[in-house]
Amino acid sequence: MILFSTGILISCSKSDDNKNADLIGKWKLMEVLADPGDGSGTFHGVTSEKIVEFLPNGILTSNGSICDMSIESGSPSAGSYSLSDSTINSSDCSNTPLMIKFHKKGTTLTISYPCDEACLAKFIKK
Repeated sequence: MILFSTGILISCSKSDDNKNADLIGKWKLMEVLADPGDGSGTFHGVTSEKIVEFLPNGILTSNGSICDMSIESGSPSAGSYSLSDSTINSSDCSNTPLMIKFHKKGTTLTISYPCDEACLAKFIKK
């Protein structure tokens, strides 16, 4: 029983390490989606130099705002991220820190901003 439990703990730890390793690095903004409120929103390509970088220590940096879907670069911001609940937290966001969700699939990272309707930004691994 102890051996079985140890095996589960090790496999969970390795899984988190692999998930973290795939996330670590720089991600470039490629598309955004802002739904008009009727569910008809689609991703649209953008020309942007905005980069989000996930560091191994749970820190996230960007050359643009982490707090919103802005495609602009040139106003650096930073925060932290959690693999356990796939969230980004930044005290750079207005009065109240926002919990921003992310989802990684393959070489695509989608960040979901807190909006009444869908507000998403899609990044690709650099």
